[in-house]
Amino acid sequence: MEARKCNDSLVVRTSRIFPNDVNNHNTLFGGKLMSDIDMTASISAERHSRTENVTASIDSVDFLSPITPKDSVCIETFVTWTGTTSMEICAKVIAENLKTGDRKIAATAFLTFVALDKDGKPTKVPAVIPETEEEKKLFETGNERAEKRKEHRKDSTELASYFTTFKPWE
Repeated sequence: MEARKCNDSLVVRTSRIFPNDVNNHNTLFGGKLMSDIDMTASISAERHSRTENVTASIDSVDFLSPITPKDSVCIETFVTWTGTTSMEICAKVIAENLKTGDRKIAATAFLTFVALDKDGKPTKVPAVIPETEEEKKLFETGNERAEKRKEHRKDSTELASYFTTFKPWE
């Protein structure tokens, strides 16, 4: 399986902010952005693996700056690190004021996707080759993030064992 460059999985999605996209603060609704990030990252995952994929986790979406109807929103996603069957995808969200041209990083997120074979079982993914300074930094720190995800998943699984599935009305 031949390694692929980060840039081979790059997806850029730019859209406008319309009235039905905003919350009561007149800024982009976080859930809409999260959905758009997941959708865009899924294309990066499939471009890299050339297989079906499933979202395994979203580490966090860090909202750094509000996005308003005066802005366009550009979501860039690409594979930054790979395990055996999983891929880490970085999402950076850039807001651009359409009147002034000012651009700012509005949000960031890391997502993990697992590649699936034709039977829906995890399958190997190609390694990733970072080239730019940004890609190299993300690649170098990818293993550390993967370890934190494993620990977090273990903690979440343990916590979930205490949850009940009883219907509250019974």
